[in-house]
Amino acid sequence: MFEGQPKGLWALAFANTGERFGYYTMLAVFALFLGENFGFSAGTASEIYTWFLTLVYFLPLIGGMAADKWGYSKMVVIGIFIMFIGYLMLSFPLGGGTVAALFMGAALLFVSVGTGLFKGNLQVMVGDLYNDPQYANKRDAGFSLFYMLINVGALFAPTAAIKIMDWAQQSLGYTKADSYHFAFAVACVSVIASILIYYLGKSTFQHVISARNTAGKTSEKTAETNSTEEMSPAETRERIICLVLVFAVVIFFWMAFHQNGLTLTWFADEFTATTATGAQAMLFDVTNLLLAIIIVFGIFNIGGASPKGKTIWGIVMAASAALLYYKYTTTGEVNIAAPIFQHFNPCFVVMLTPVSIALFGWLAKKGKEPKAPTKIGLGMLVAAVAYLLMTVFSIGLPATDHPNHVADVTPNLLVSTYLILTFAELLLSPIGISFVTKVAPPKYRGMMMGGWFVATALGNKLVSIPGHMWDQDLSIVWGTLMCICIVAAVFIFSIIKKLNKVA
Repeated sequence: MFEGQPKGLWALAFANTGERFGYYTMLAVFALFLGENFGFSAGTASEIYTWFLTLVYFLPLIGGMAADKWGYSKMVVIGIFIMFIGYLMLSFPLGGGTVAALFMGAALLFVSVGTGLFKGNLQVMVGDLYNDPQYANKRDAGFSLFYMLINVGALFAPTAAIKIMDWAQQSLGYTKADSYHFAFAVACVSVIASILIYYLGKSTFQHVISARNTAGKTSEKTAETNSTEEMSPAETRERIICLVLVFAVVIFFWMAFHQNGLTLTWFADEFTATTATGAQAMLFDVTNLLLAIIIVFGIFNIGGASPKGKTIWGIVMAASAALLYYKYTTTGEVNIAAPIFQHFNPCFVVMLTPVSIALFGWLAKKGKEPKAPTKIGLGMLVAAVAYLLMTVFSIGLPATDHPNHVADVTPNLLVSTYLILTFAELLLSPIGISFVTKVAPPKYRGMMMGGWFVATALGNKLVSIPGHMWDQDLSIVWGTLMCICIVAAVFIFSIIKKLNKVA
């Protein structure tokens, strides 16, 4: 699974892992922070949350255009320093007044701008690694691995946020509202780690860096860009149109998917049981999830390993299983904090990536692997199934207004929903990013990657719609999301021939 990938993939992936760890540590508690610290209503919190996400995913368009002109590496480095300033500002506990709200707004703007310069441009650099013919057929698998590794950061983020907040309250005597700022401070440390990884591994991806010198000379080009003939205007136009059509579908996926930080977190807070026992309790300890991930990776790697490798994998898997069993026998009742549910999505991304790569690798050998647009359409249908599940099991639950706890629904509902949404995400997100880097005309590659994030931004703005519906019957909230996913899937399958033509 890891063999045959360009060396630069690992440095770029782990640099992104550090940045994502900080981002998701902050995001895991942000919606709850808005209510706890400022007393905002669900509607107001929804607007702030979704405007922030909108900026985070819209600004990569500007960042991509800047990188097309001045160089990807330069924008990545500038972006991560700007992000650091934003997280540092969020780390100061200034209370819940107007000054604190304005300071928070400025901090969120810094984080958004920094992310806009960093995120998309780093992924364009990953795509450029696969312009070398020897890696061309590894592109989709490479992006799946990249996506998996950055989710390692997101996996530990909710636990980090909860643990450091507990420490601040119990050991330092901070109030719950002020303890949120300690979670934001974790992001400062993580982006420092990210930039260190980037510089230490720079030699492995130096060949894809495009930079403009201070004299304003023509940008350096990668070997691939130098050797690629200019596309005709007609082909350029066709490719851009196809990408825009895909972006239109992606909007509605992210609207549905990014409920994880808003309405799904509120559902965890207000409707989901706050304690668990036995095997269910083990799901809320990130070390147990890590052991399960090790076992899954062993299963998918032991077959192709050398005799010595098989022995090592066997020992590691047996030790992981034994430790899991021991923890099962010693785990009692555990308390469940609402943000912890957000570690399931990155856990499932990491756990299911080898399954996805193996499945599509097997289909590719048989000549039956679906093209990227087909995978995206299937992803929308799978997302619809997730919200069908939420719709069915929310029937009969009382309507509520944040933040009252009114029911104790089994945590298995949200865990199952996150599992299904992760299947959808793996079909759509890494494959979609790979599709953009493959299809985008070379001279518009940064801008088109920015377009992917603009679609994500628009989807994130629409996330607030279910937030405004939160005081209605929950089956209506989830049913609306289910129907949106179905309509988007129908649309993409109606134009699938046109999209597959350029895929």
